[in-house]
Amino acid sequence: MNMKKLIEIKNCRVEDSKSTPIKNLSFTLEENQAWLITGPNGGGKADFIKALSGEKSIVKNNTDSIYENSFLDSTEVVSLEVAAKLIEQERELDESEYMDRLDEGRSGRRFLCEVLGGPDAKHRHIPLPPIAQRLETLPEIKLCGIEHILDRGLKLMSTGEIRRTLLCRALLSKKKLLVLSDPFAGLDAQSRAILLEFFQTIAGKSSYPKIILSMERYTEIPSTITNVAEFKEGCISFTGTKSEYEKVLEKRNEEKTARRDAEKSAFLDELKKIEKDTESVRQAVLPRTNSEDTLIQMNCVNVGWGEKKVLTDFSWTVLPGEHWLIRGPNGSGKTTLLELITGDNHQVFSNDVWLFGKKRGTGETIWDIKKNLGIVSYRLHVEYRMLGGTDLEAVIISGFKDSIGLYEQRTELETEAARKWLKLAGFEGREKESFGNLSYGEQRAILIIRAAVKSPKILILDEPCHGLDENFRQKILDLLERIAQTGTTTLLHVTHDPAEALPCERHILELHPGETPMYQILVQNSLESSDTKVNF
Repeated sequence: MNMKKLIEIKNCRVEDSKSTPIKNLSFTLEENQAWLITGPNGGGKADFIKALSGEKSIVKNNTDSIYENSFLDSTEVVSLEVAAKLIEQERELDESEYMDRLDEGRSGRRFLCEVLGGPDAKHRHIPLPPIAQRLETLPEIKLCGIEHILDRGLKLMSTGEIRRTLLCRALLSKKKLLVLSDPFAGLDAQSRAILLEFFQTIAGKSSYPKIILSMERYTEIPSTITNVAEFKEGCISFTGTKSEYEKVLEKRNEEKTARRDAEKSAFLDELKKIEKDTESVRQAVLPRTNSEDTLIQMNCVNVGWGEKKVLTDFSWTVLPGEHWLIRGPNGSGKTTLLELITGDNHQVFSNDVWLFGKKRGTGETIWDIKKNLGIVSYRLHVEYRMLGGTDLEAVIISGFKDSIGLYEQRTELETEAARKWLKLAGFEGREKESFGNLSYGEQRAILIIRAAVKSPKILILDEPCHGLDENFRQKILDLLERIAQTGTTTLLHVTHDPAEALPCERHILELHPGETPMYQILVQNSLESSDTKVNF
């Protein structure tokens, strides 16, 4: 029986005002199908999604071309990139400097009401419509599990909480097509379970919108997915059923396993060569410190906003060479903890926090702190996205300068070092390309390289593999493993994915919000041993 075609694209192209990233596109979505869109970073997947949402154009190549779309002007995208744009907007609207307190910005309740007849972001002081008082009763709120964060400011939500709020808003908008890009990235186990239940609940039901799922890696694929389209090098490299694609992947994985050791060895050899070749640049920017100094010491730290307590009576010490895995549910305070170290949370000055042997707030500048740090975080990613036009070479060189953007003349040595690092990461020949033109995953890979180039005393990694395809992810994990082996850099690594934990991360900090104490420290005595609890 022929099923109704909801989207039919035959011999078309995707273009914007600057380029034509996909020159020949054919794709069909029938009403009984649930599609997964996948493929490597920069392969065309993101361009296809932007075309479906109207951000880019789908244009017929000739008179025989077909483009019919039942979802025109009724498509909503939920992605890491959309979440980043939301935080950018909140920062632009921030009025903290005119207030005697932190401007928490729009609450989740106000943000959701914008698609329910409420005022838009620029009129966020206008009273909310009556439906605001009964949001908790709506099935969409319960389905996304956000009842408890409705009155929290968006900028105070974790990445996972923001994305569940975006998903709920998309449902409330009554759009007919939802495109969910990497929905599981950075979510804790409970949030992933909520999302999987979400897929099972709405799949094939006419009362809910149609869903297209997009993922960088083929993991945690809902059972409701029926078809897969893979993009590579600006075109569709595979289209077919889920079972057919899994057979293709099985063969690829066998070939990849056979090549893995040789590829890793070659990568590490090239990395060691680059470290040696760029030693003079790193030595020029690294401060001289006593290698025996305690890196971090926090004593009975308390952080919160209003009645919201994020860290309570928290004490923690990090010594050189102790690589830490930091884990806990979304909203448990992991990012807040890291921001006390980076200086992005001003409550550090009202607490007993020591970095590199000096108490915070005793005369050191933020630049004194950042000279010893390499940082990969959601906040940093947003700041670089707001710059827009910085070229990739400048982004890497800024890692030596501890700046967001590059404001000094780049030297020949710095340029040479940056190009070697870009080549290692697979960006050879793209040195002058704009950071803003990259896919979200490619941007994240560049920022990880930026953080690593100077071999900092501490490398802070807040969900570093967000948005990375399998190839980039493996390279980054190999890079971090090598950095840990040098003995000059200590890793602080936040991730929800157990597969991303490195063997060197034998010290584990777990955050348990709402419990007393609200944290637990575990130490693995050897790579094979089980975790051992450390008493406080």
